[in-house]
Amino acid sequence: MNKFLKVSLLAAAVAVGLTACQKDEKPAANSAEVKAEASKPAASTKAQSFEEQSGYAIGLSMGRYIANTLERQQELGIKLDNAVILKGVTDGLGKEAKMTDEEIQKVLQQYDAKINELTKAKAEKDAVENLKKGEEFLAANAKKEGVKSTESGLQYQVEKMGTGAKPKATDIVKVHYTGTLTDGTKFDSSVDRGEPATFPLNQVIPGWTEGVQLMPVGSKFKFFLPSKLAYGEHGAGSIPANAVLVFDVELLAIEKPAAEDAKK
Repeated sequence: MNKFLKVSLLAAAVAVGLTACQKDEKPAANSAEVKAEASKPAASTKAQSFEEQSGYAIGLSMGRYIANTLERQQELGIKLDNAVILKGVTDGLGKEAKMTDEEIQKVLQQYDAKINELTKAKAEKDAVENLKKGEEFLAANAKKEGVKSTESGLQYQVEKMGTGAKPKATDIVKVHYTGTLTDGTKFDSSVDRGEPATFPLNQVIPGWTEGVQLMPVGSKFKFFLPSKLAYGEHGAGSIPANAVLVFDVELLAIEKPAAEDAKK
């Protein structure tokens, strides 16, 4: 589910939850009383009752979630007024809703549709920009001393040349690696986890399959992968669409040779 859509779903869930709870509650205080209560200074954490701590934690959690969501929405050009949001919360608690349940649902559906539309447009724009930036980065990087390029567009730099055997695509290898974007943002690292990664070389992204076969065991290479040899126009997780990836890789061992070699 798209992250931008969660806030409206949360709002819907909260609205439903409040509506359900209010059916069994005593009449709530009017909005003036709610505002007055909210303006009272909070007691120290140790002095608060279970109910006070729970209420404050729920409100704080919702406030932080909404604040974080609003920051992301501003990137899409949507700016919601905090005062209006707080007014809606206050009215909801005070049973002074200015919308019916049907109107709330309609507005939230329209909100979701708008967010989805803007998110898609931004993703497409970012993909185009990332592709251009990636091409510019690789063109400049190819001119640097020590950087070599293969026919596929893979670029690599030898930091340490090992003396062991080179793996085949069908081998299982053990490596340590750190992956970053071109701006240095780290997205994955077996080094940070303190545990090498082991995998069949033909079951990873194309840039890895090709690049690691260039490495004798014991080598340390730096790879610069064009997006077409990485995660392409779709990206993956925190990796943007059409992103060039940089990997520092150390080939520790060939864990299991290709089947045909093992039979010899």
